[in-house]
Amino acid sequence: MTLKIRYSSFDFECGTDEAGRGCLAGPVTAAAVILPITFKNKILTDSKQLSEKKRYLLRPVIENESISAAFQHIFEDEIDSINILNASIKAMHGSISQLETTPEFIIVDGNRFKSYEDIPYKTIIKGDSKYLSIAAASVLAKTYRDDYMEKIHEEYPMYNWKQNKGYPTKEHRAAIKKYGVTKYHRKTFRLLPEQYQLDI
Repeated sequence: MTLKIRYSSFDFECGTDEAGRGCLAGPVTAAAVILPITFKNKILTDSKQLSEKKRYLLRPVIENESISAAFQHIFEDEIDSINILNASIKAMHGSISQLETTPEFIIVDGNRFKSYEDIPYKTIIKGDSKYLSIAAASVLAKTYRDDYMEKIHEEYPMYNWKQNKGYPTKEHRAAIKKYGVTKYHRKTFRLLPEQYQLDI
């Protein structure tokens, strides 16, 4: 399926997406990208469909060829304070606010968003596999979040965040059970199926 360059008729249409919403540790990260109408790329699609190698190859292409691109982390304390949905939207707003060009229209992956600066927007389910700018945002959000998880892996290697990136794998949950929680874990998330055994 060929991804489309535009949903609206505006020149400066921004796509936004997040990564790490379902993780037990680390930030939720969003990115926003405005692509030129002439942008073409045969590899770019939803980051979940791409290998890690392809995502990292695409990142400089997206950043060099976009009109503007930015990303934002929202960290675990704030996720616990305002909940993951609000944190995801706040990360999207934050990334949009850092764009050097103000978007005229925003397309959002998923079905939940809050208006940003009264700019018209459209939520699109599976938008990252339909529109190039959302796919580009998904690649930036995923790779910048992965970079962060690899960095904090050095501090707490027993959780193997370098590999699982904070997602609820069996290995990650076994490490939580054995070593307890860190400052990077989201305390409001169900960290273990038998939560009552975990002393937070």
